[in-house]
Amino acid sequence: MQENKKSLRIVIADNESLIRLDIREMLEDAGHEVVGEAVNGRRAVELTRQHCPDLVLMDIKMPEMDGITAAGKIYADKIAPVILLTAFSQPDIVDKAKDSGVLGYLVKPVQESQLFPAIEIALSRWQEMQGLEDELEKLKDSLETRKMVDRAKGIIMAAHKLGEQEAYRRMQQYAMQKRVPLKDVAQSIIRAAGGKA
Repeated sequence: MQENKKSLRIVIADNESLIRLDIREMLEDAGHEVVGEAVNGRRAVELTRQHCPDLVLMDIKMPEMDGITAAGKIYADKIAPVILLTAFSQPDIVDKAKDSGVLGYLVKPVQESQLFPAIEIALSRWQEMQGLEDELEKLKDSLETRKMVDRAKGIIMAAHKLGEQEAYRRMQQYAMQKRVPLKDVAQSIIRAAGGKA
């Protein structure tokens, strides 16, 4: 039995019921919760969107929608990390899996000794990716704010014949008085001047 720090909520997708049962038992014995089981990729995507699990374990070869396509949809929606299960370990399948955002790959029959390390690695990579995306969003927002503040400063400098530092100081003062972010002040100045923020 695997000891885990945190109980995970997991969706299993495989069109073979014995494989789903085997994996479910391994996961539940380790203290995890299987929140959904699917027999095809389309249902796996639906269950993942519905339950927002911590992880999805999904077979590659399934009816209606294969596991790689389903994993790509789940990755695009940024819902959960996906580990693919397959009876085949062909290089072309591995390449397709990498392109779909999959964070792990296990060859069936799945062994407990391989399953839990794969889960740990997938979750760790997922957290890293989420952290990087959050940081990228903050940087984008920061750059957007800076551009807006510079435009607003230019408007104030031209309208009141002020230097750059004084224009910026006045914007900061106004933001503090009104208790609003500097970005909001800059947007208001740009709009008031007839521009698009």
